[in-house]
Amino acid sequence: MKIDLNCDMGESFGTYKLGNDAEMMSIITSANIACGFHAGGPKVMSSTVSLAAQSGVAVGAHPGYPDLNGFGRRNMALDAEEIETMLLYQIGALAAFTKANGVELVHVKAHGALYNRAAIDPDCAAAIAKAVARYSKSLILVGLAGSHLIRTGEQAGLRTAREGFPDRAYLPDGCLMPRSQAGAVIESPEEVAQNALRLAREGVRIEKGGSVQYLPVDTLCLHGDNSSAVSNAKLVAKVLTEAGIELQALT
Repeated sequence: MKIDLNCDMGESFGTYKLGNDAEMMSIITSANIACGFHAGGPKVMSSTVSLAAQSGVAVGAHPGYPDLNGFGRRNMALDAEEIETMLLYQIGALAAFTKANGVELVHVKAHGALYNRAAIDPDCAAAIAKAVARYSKSLILVGLAGSHLIRTGEQAGLRTAREGFPDRAYLPDGCLMPRSQAGAVIESPEEVAQNALRLAREGVRIEKGGSVQYLPVDTLCLHGDNSSAVSNAKLVAKVLTEAGIELQALT
């Protein structure tokens, strides 16, 4: 069995530093790199792509709402055309740095509030899928397992990767618990590692109409801004490997 281990990275901005990207790169298989709208910027994007290239880690674009103050975790009333063009702009920006570093742009994964909106909003999902397809149908669209984004991406002719979150709590319907609720973010490396193993083996648990189903995942996300990010990643990689699960990038 194989699974991808990804992390949201390149989320520092100006003099503000966030996450230990260098150490995380030695553990993960794919990096979702911020494109300057919710975090990051030209210098950070350049250095993070370079670091990924040196580490042999697959590179993906991590576009979000234009919301530096709110770290892209606040909803914005943008229409479908605004979302589509905003995505194209950010994908193109990161692609300039992958080209300059001689590496391939592998995937696209929306960030924060935009990601959560695309999971339940068909119009938002369609705008994201259209932007990715317009840029290149060779890109892999990453989305929440069982979400509108995955279904819409497949309908647009894209390869998709169903994502699970070991360091986040879920609601019964399979959506992520809002960060405003207590317990939404899981800090304990041991708990995160066991969640990762369960997600890899069983998938995301969904309760609907009195029945339970499990949705398989292709990639597991660890948030780089989690205070225990490196400890989480090390233990997750160890537990998965010891269980016979090979870590492999989406490529």
